[in-house]
Amino acid sequence: MSTWSTLDTPIGPFTAVVDEDGAVLASGWTATTDDLLPLVHPALRPASVVEGDLGAVGEAITRYHAGELSAIDDVPVRQRSGEFLQHAWDVLRTVPAGAPVTYTEYAAKSGRPAAVRAAASACARNAAALFVPCHRVLRTDGTLGGFRWGVEVKQRLLDHERAH
Repeated sequence: MSTWSTLDTPIGPFTAVVDEDGAVLASGWTATTDDLLPLVHPALRPASVVEGDLGAVGEAITRYHAGELSAIDDVPVRQRSGEFLQHAWDVLRTVPAGAPVTYTEYAAKSGRPAAVRAAASACARNAAALFVPCHRVLRTDGTLGGFRWGVEVKQRLLDHERAH
């Protein structure tokens, strides 16, 4: 059975859905699982979720927002898609806090320099916000671009990472 919880953060309510093994299935700046469960691949979507303690995941969320940016780095994440997206999500987890990359740079890091749209799609389809830090990818001109949880949240995350 999967667990979910909403934590208050300086950026707003943050909800995570965690499977029985402690891996994040979905997360984001929302106060409801209704925004998250549809993002989980059907093969991974839990039959039921209960509100409860997120354990190490909750601790990592709190520590990250308190300024310990590396707290999220080793949190397990479980997402499913095609080979490129799976790889692109893994690559995204290597982008250091405070050092955002452009979609073009992200595509190159993912091994497909011409696949800028595919790299953008990996960000758009990412269900595990924060833990797979799609907020660290910017447009080529350095502007924010889109973010599922709003560009204000994206800007606040980037500012938080730059400050720490």
